This record gives sequence, structure tokens and C-alpha cells, in this order.
Amino acid sequence: MHWLNNTKQFFEKFSKSAALILGGLSTAALPPYYFLPLLVFAFAGLMFLLLTSPSPKKAFALGYWFGFGHFACGLFWINHALMTDLPRLGWLIPFCLAGSGGFFGLFTAFPALFCRFFSGVWSKLLAFAAAWTFFEWIRSFIFSGFPWNLLGTVWAFSDNAIQAASVFGTYGLSLLTVVAAGAWGIPLFRPERKNLLAAFLVSLLLPALLFTYGSLRLNRHARETFSDINIRIVQPAIPQQLKWHKEMLENNLQAYIEASIRNIPSQTNMVIWGETANPFVLSLQPQYLDWLLQAVPTDGYLITGALDYLYDGNKWRPVNAMQALDRKGVAASYSKSHLVPFGEYIPLRSYLPASLKPVTNVIADFISGTGPATVSLPQIPPFGTLICYEIIFPAAVTDPQQRPEWLINLTNDGWYGDSAGPHQHLIAARMRAVEEGLTIVRAANSGISALISKTGVVLRSLPLNVSGTLDFALPEKLSVPTPYSRYHNLTVMLLCLFALTTAFWLSKHSL
Repeated sequence: MHWLNNTKQFFEKFSKSAALILGGLSTAALPPYYFLPLLVFAFAGLMFLLLTSPSPKKAFALGYWFGFGHFACGLFWINHALMTDLPRLGWLIPFCLAGSGGFFGLFTAFPALFCRFFSGVWSKLLAFAAAWTFFEWIRSFIFSGFPWNLLGTVWAFSDNAIQAASVFGTYGLSLLTVVAAGAWGIPLFRPERKNLLAAFLVSLLLPALLFTYGSLRLNRHARETFSDINIRIVQPAIPQQLKWHKEMLENNLQAYIEASIRNIPSQTNMVIWGETANPFVLSLQPQYLDWLLQAVPTDGYLITGALDYLYDGNKWRPVNAMQALDRKGVAASYSKSHLVPFGEYIPLRSYLPASLKPVTNVIADFISGTGPATVSLPQIPPFGTLICYEIIFPAAVTDPQQRPEWLINLTNDGWYGDSAGPHQHLIAARMRAVEEGLTIVRAANSGISALISKTGVVLRSLPLNVSGTLDFALPEKLSVPTPYSRYHNLTVMLLCLFALTTAFWLSKHSL
């Protein structure tokens, strides 16, 4: 066991650096990479460090540096948005990198501190997993929220493995993932046969349960029949550098229109464009309405992302909107309610320079809408609209007063190039489909556009950065009730409570 003692001494000497590296390595298990062995290595290493840490202060620091590496690497794709306008935004890249790790690292530091108050090795693991999950939930709403890269998404390589999100949400999958991966840190710290056997059983049993439940659920909903509601998604893949170029605005709109009507099936009921596909404000530039009406199918609708402006009594403020057009004009609309910090508005505006503009470079911060809303159009099943990253928020994607039968997600991931961001955004949509039991139609300017079933299975899609159209019929059964859609995060809190209760019991027995 001489090698084990040397390993312990090395980790103890360079514990903070090791935690930082382990946190960075753990992101290799996230979409679109799914390198799960590194996740086991990272969380086993973190648990080993926490078990050897001599004080709560040291545990907090280890958790913080692990989180710094995890979030700085996991959110690196955000810098692609800054690279679209390097002269104006390039200087922000190092601040973005340090800020994402520096701030979100706290969401790992507190779980690491929390588990120090439990006495047994297995109780510490369960306490850490429950606290990790709890802080993922907090991350979904604090300072407007940013629940990107929830750890449970590491299972999205398999349609089977993510079906448990219909019961416990993605947060619940995160808890199970921390337990399964972190279990190997215990025999590393205390190399006893019983700990080695327990780690093996835990890391084998939990994934086996996920796959078994998922297989049964998918088999129950395997037969997919399709309705007579036909849809065309238009994905022009316009580069972000050209999307808002003044001389290109009309050409870009014309490209959308031509793709919408070219060889369109006669039975098409709805054409869907991505976020801000129409750059012209119809309330101020009504001459462009006639352009848009060309893309409206006969007796159907055009769903487009659009800009609008409202006067707040002081200045004109932009609105990121969805507009549904029939042959007469705008039949329905929705305003994005969950705005992107620094992208669409500047947090703590009164404390920052007035010259600092959002990344989108609009004349003022966007105005937010009032929250999820269900849109009802004649001959179309009622649907909810989510613009861009509104889709990443568990338990916050449907109107609680009028639940929709399906969801439309309009987005523009062209900001993020061929990075991990667009792939992870698609995974977020798939997770919401499983959680809510709702079919999702996703239209993206540059991809990945997709038809996602109520069980999170991608039925049809257009690849990233490919120009084209996607024609399909909506499934006949658009939704299925799920425990998570009914109780939302109550199921997650109950799972955390069960983990903590078990941790207390194990702590009393020093296990």
C-alpha cells in the first residue's frame, strides 16, 4: 500500500491545486463529451480531499477551488459570444473566465463545508450530494438564475438514463450522480474491503436503476403516431457577424422568406423561425409586415422571433418577442421574461458605468415579460413559448394557470459558434421535455433545430451550422403527465431529505 500513502501525501500537499484540476476534469463528462470515467475520477478525488481535510475552513476552500475549475471550464463557451465583437468585447474575456469560476465556485464550497459536520464517511458523501443538489436548485433563481450544466445532464447520452427526470427532475439525477461517482473516494481514503464492495455496488446499482426505469418508460411510450398538424422549421445558419449588419438585414429576412416558401408541402400549418429572425420592429416599421405575410402558410401561421420596442416613460426599451402571424397580421405574441444577464440587461446597473451596454448592443436594457404564457390559435393545440435560454430553467417553463400541450423554443445559438454551448442548450430542452412530459419544437438560427418527443427523444433535427428546412408532423399525443410536472421541485426536496435522513443515521453509527 506504499503507493496509496504516497498518493495521499501528494494530494494533501497540493490539495487546492488538485481540487482545481479535478473540477476542470469533471466537465469532460458534460454534454457533448460524456467522458464519465473522468467524472468518477474527479468526484472520487474530491471526496478523498474532503475526508482528509482537517477543518471546515479547509473543506470550504477545497470545494471552492473544485467549483472554480468546474464552472470556469464548463462555461468557457460563453467567451464565443464575446469573440463576435472583439474590439468592443474582447477585454471582457478574462473577466468572464475568472468571474464564472469565482462566483459559481461558491455553489460547490458550501456543500463541501456542510458535509464536514457529519462524522461518518458515507454520511459525508450523502450530505455532500444532497447539498450539491440543493445549491443547484438555488443556482436556478439567485441573481435571476443560471442553472446551466446541471450535473444530471451527464446521462443525456442515453434516452433511457434520463427518464428518471420525469420523477425527480434533472436535479434528482444530479444527486444520484454525485453519490455514484463520489463513492469511490471512500475506499481511496479508507481502503477496506467493505468500503470497496459498497462503492462498487453503489456505482453499479444506481446507473442500473436509471437504465431499467428508463427502458420501461420508453417502452410504455414507444409507439409514436403523428397528427395532421404539419410544421416547417427554417434554419438559415446566418453567421452572427452578419445577422445584425445593417446592409444585410433585408437580405437576411428575404433568406428566411425564400426558405419558408420553397417547395413547402401544401398541408403545412405552421412555419417557425428562430429568435429575432425578424429584425424589423413592426410597430415602428409596418412596411415589413407585407414581407412577412409572404411566409405565412395558407390558413396557417408564421411563428417568428422578433424585436419590439416599448416606451417606459423615460426611454424606448427593446423587447425580445415571439410573434404569431396569420394572413391578416399579428395574431398573438409573447415577450421573453427571463432575460440573459449582461446579454440583454446589465445587473446592478446603478453601480456600473452608464456606457456599459449589454452584449447585444441595443440602445437600452431589454424589458422582461410577465412569465410563461400559453398561446391559443385556431386549429393549433395550445402551446407555450420559450425564447433562448428560458428553456434551461426546470419547473419554470409552463404557465401554471393554463398548462400547454407542447412547447416552442426559439433561439439563436449563433453567438456560440461550434462550441459546447449549442449542444448543451439542446440537452436542456430534452431534459425539460422529460420533466414536463411535453413535446418540444426547437427552432434555432444556426442549429440545432429539432423535434423532441415528450420523452426527450430527438425525432428529427438539423445539425449545427447547416442551412436548411425541417418538415414534420406533430405527434398525435403531445403530452403525458409526469410526477415532476405535477409536484415540480417538491420531489427533489423529498429526495434530498431522504439522503440527509440517511446521512444522519449513518453519522450516528459512524459509517
